[in-house]
Amino acid sequence: MRHRIAVVGAGPAGLTLARVLHRHGHPVTVLERDPGPDARPPGGSLDLHEGLGQLALEKAGLRDGFAALSRPEGQAMRILDPDGTVLRDWRPGPDERANPEIDRKQLRDLLTGPLAIAWGRGVTRADGALVTFGDGRQETYDLVVGADGAWSRIRAAVSPVTPHYTGITTVETSLDDVDTRHPGLARMIGDGAMSVYGVNRSLTAQRNSGGHVKVYAKFRAPQDWHADLDPDDAAALRSRLLALFDGWAGLLRDLLRHGTGFAHRPIHVLPVAHTWEHVPGVTLIGDAAHLMPPLGAGANLAMLDGAELAEAIAAAAPGDLDGAVRAFEERMWARAAVWAQITTEGLDRLVSPDPAQAVALFSEVQPS
Repeated sequence: MRHRIAVVGAGPAGLTLARVLHRHGHPVTVLERDPGPDARPPGGSLDLHEGLGQLALEKAGLRDGFAALSRPEGQAMRILDPDGTVLRDWRPGPDERANPEIDRKQLRDLLTGPLAIAWGRGVTRADGALVTFGDGRQETYDLVVGADGAWSRIRAAVSPVTPHYTGITTVETSLDDVDTRHPGLARMIGDGAMSVYGVNRSLTAQRNSGGHVKVYAKFRAPQDWHADLDPDDAAALRSRLLALFDGWAGLLRDLLRHGTGFAHRPIHVLPVAHTWEHVPGVTLIGDAAHLMPPLGAGANLAMLDGAELAEAIAAAAPGDLDGAVRAFEERMWARAAVWAQITTEGLDRLVSPDPAQAVALFSEVQPS
């Protein structure tokens, strides 16, 4: 039986769900509020884990495509002291494939493949399987899947909970053509990611493809810490960030000094064990269901959510779509709660009054 499935959101969760359904010959409608694929920057590189994101791609028949695009060398991890001393320097072996990196745009294009996405079709709410679009039109499906991220419009159909601020903010900037324009920074960063931890703050630089580097400054602060600044005054924001990292090595501060553009991203999360009373005709996956700190698990879990829900839909007995979705939710909740606890504790250690906590955490998770 072929059900009418609407996936709200064309991020990793929604696209994986749609692609696995497509592989099973099941029609699916992907609704995305952005007017097109290039409407906003795609974000930084993702490390896809064995048993999570890589497993989801295998279920979608895309493992070989991922292997061709991913960067195993991007698994390298380097930890520096604020004075520039290298504390840890792990480099992957030639056969290490536990967490290869891939740019978000490359992943999106790989997942999209033959899918037809309804761009510019913003959904404002769902009442069970009835969705309301931004223009007021409504349509009913057999199942509506909210894959629309942290500030999901679909979540309210099943849960009154909204994300709360963790007390930690990220400011993102970037460097282009780093190997040519900033060779000293390129050598310091290495082939993968480099992090530095201080008192209640950290600085991370992450390689993307094509010589592009994302830089993330994390620190504990009120959510309105920059409210007195002109949002268009990049120089003032740069100056305030540099002051936060006063006393750090000059080359580290150059990551901020030479960064182009600044994006303010306060870190919000949902409760660690976010569940809801099952509502027929609608469900959530990915960040819409279990928003957690950005420590490498979120996109992986979102993709596996999408793949497993698609398989559950495809295998559902006639007349038992609702039962299949309910059983999937139970599995998703259990897995997400484990990872939400891990990442919540991890964020507290990475942006801590005691920087040694962060270095110790790196040693605990470093591949052997």
